[in-house]
Amino acid sequence: MASAGASQLSLVDESARQGPRAPPKKSRKTLWITLGVIFALLAAGGITVGVLVSQDIIRIGSGSASESSAATGSDDSTGSSNSGSSGSSGPGSSDDSSPPKPVKCPASDDIPDSAAGTWTDPTSWLDMAGLNCSFTSQTVGDLPIAGLNSEWDDSARANPNVPPLNKPWGSYEKLPIRGVNLGGWLSLEPFITPSLFKYDKDAGVIDEYTLCEHLGDKAKEVLEKHYATFITERDFKNIAAAGLDHVRIPFSYWAVETFDNDPYVEGVSWRYLLRGIEWARKYGIRVKLDLHGLPGSQNGWNHSGRAGIVRFLDGSDGAKNAKRALEIHDRLSKFFAQDRYENVIAFYGLGNEPARALDMESLTQWTSDAYDIVEKNGVKAAQVFSDSMRGLNSWAGALPGKGDKLVIDSHVYSIFDPNLISMTHKEKIALACRDWSGMIANSITSSGFGPTMVGEWSQADTDCTEHLNGVGGGSRWEGTFSEGGAMSPSCAAGDKTCSCDKANANPDDYSDDYKAFLKTFAIAQMDAFEKGWGWFYWTWKAEGAYQWSYEAGLKADIMPKIAYERDWDCGKSIPSFGNLPEDY
Repeated sequence: MASAGASQLSLVDESARQGPRAPPKKSRKTLWITLGVIFALLAAGGITVGVLVSQDIIRIGSGSASESSAATGSDDSTGSSNSGSSGSSGPGSSDDSSPPKPVKCPASDDIPDSAAGTWTDPTSWLDMAGLNCSFTSQTVGDLPIAGLNSEWDDSARANPNVPPLNKPWGSYEKLPIRGVNLGGWLSLEPFITPSLFKYDKDAGVIDEYTLCEHLGDKAKEVLEKHYATFITERDFKNIAAAGLDHVRIPFSYWAVETFDNDPYVEGVSWRYLLRGIEWARKYGIRVKLDLHGLPGSQNGWNHSGRAGIVRFLDGSDGAKNAKRALEIHDRLSKFFAQDRYENVIAFYGLGNEPARALDMESLTQWTSDAYDIVEKNGVKAAQVFSDSMRGLNSWAGALPGKGDKLVIDSHVYSIFDPNLISMTHKEKIALACRDWSGMIANSITSSGFGPTMVGEWSQADTDCTEHLNGVGGGSRWEGTFSEGGAMSPSCAAGDKTCSCDKANANPDDYSDDYKAFLKTFAIAQMDAFEKGWGWFYWTWKAEGAYQWSYEAGLKADIMPKIAYERDWDCGKSIPSFGNLPEDY
C-alpha cells in the first residue's frame, strides 16, 4: 500500500507542476450546466433532510440507545429489546455525553379519552426526567410500561470491585451485598420525612393512610412532588460512588391497586419505581424489590401504610387480604419477568416484616404460595422473605427444597430492645462483632435456614429520632415511650441524665469521640453481616435523622468513604473512645 500511495502522489505532483489546461469552449459550457444541476439537487436534498429532522423522522447526534429512545418520544410499546453494549469499567460508569435532542411530547389532545388523566397519560405526569414521553397503552401483567424505553444497556458496573450487570455476580457468600435502602420514598415513614406529617395532633395524621385521608384531592399532587424530588438520579450516582452495589426499593401495594375505600394514591408511585430501576441500571447498581406494604397491613406499623390493627392473614379480613397480596405478586412477577429486568433485579422481596404475632404455619404457607407464583411466572431473581422478627433460628429447616432461590431477610437493630439499647458503647460493638456475626454465620449453614441477608440496620445507638416510634411516640432512651407501662430511661446511665439532645444534634456538633464510636459501630455491623449474603443499610436519605442516613453519614465522616475499603474490622481490638459519656 505504501508504494501505491507514493505513485499516486507522484502523478498528482506532476500534474500540478505542468499547470492546468484550458478546456475547449463547448466542454466549459457543459461543465457549468452539470455543476448547476448538482447544486440544485443538493439544495433540494438539504431541504428534504431539514424537514425530516424537524419532524424527528431522522435523528442527528449520538448517545446511548436508551437516551435516543427517550429523546424521540418514539412509541416504545414493545419493551423487549436489549442494546447489548459491552461492559464499562469505572464506578457507576455510563456514557452520558451528547445529550439527546429535545422533542415535542404529545399534547393532551393526542391522548385517547379512555386514558386521559390515568397513569398511562404522560401529559398528566409531574416529572418527565428519565422517562419516555410517548403514549402507549400496552401492559405486561396488567401493569403499564408507559415511560419505559424499548432499549436498555446493562454494561455499567457500580464499582471496580463488582461485575457489570451483564456478567454473573457469582457467589454472594464470597462477594456479599453492600447496599442501601431507599426508605421513605415510595412508602412513606414519618421519621424519614417529618415535613409531610407536620400537622396538629388533632388532625390525626400518623401514617400514609391518614395523610391521604387528610389531604383528599390534594394527595396526588403532594405525593407525586415527593416522589419526584426526594430521590433523584443524582442519588443513584452518589450511591455507586460510595462503593455500594445494591439498592433495596420499598414500595407498597397501592403502586399497583387500591381496595375498598383505600385513600391511598393509586398507581403514581409505579412510574417512579420503574424510573428508579432504570437509574440503578445506568450506574450498574443491582436492585432488590421490596413490597413494603401489603393489603390490610402486615404488621400494624406506620411503614405498612396504616398503623394499628393487622388485617393481613389475621382477623375477619385476613384471608381476603392475604389472597389480594398473592394477586399483587402475580401481576408484579409477570411484569418483572421481562427480559429487561433479568440482569438488574437481583432479588424479589415477598413482604416486609410480617408481624411476629401472626400464626407461623399460616405465614409459612402464604410465603410458599407467593414463592410458587413468582417462580411460575418466570422471575429469575432470588426471592426474599422476612424472618418476621422471630429470629433466624426459628426458620431453620423451614421452606426446604429451594436452594439459593429463596433467601431469609433479618432486620437487626440494637435500639428497640431495652436490654440492648442500655449497653455501653463498647458493649454494642462487641454485640455486633460477637453475637450478630455468629447469628449470621449459623443461619447460613446447612443446619440453619441457608441463604441469609440483613435487609435493614443502622448505626443509630438511640431511638431518639422524631417519630421513630410513631408520630409523637417518645423514646426508650429518655423513658418517654410506653410499651404497656411506664418506662425508665434506657441509656446506660439509666437516670435523668439520659437526653436525646446530643443524639439528635447536627453531626457538626458531635464530639470526635462520638464520631469515632458511630463509625466503628457501623463498620462492626458491616463486618458481621458480611458473614452471610451481605447487607442493606436503612436508609440512604432522611430529612433530619442523621444517624439513619447513609448520605448524611458520609458527609459527617461517620461512615467509611468507600463501603468496601475500611480501616478497622472485628478481628481487631475495639478502639478507645476517650471519655465518651454513656448518656451520649
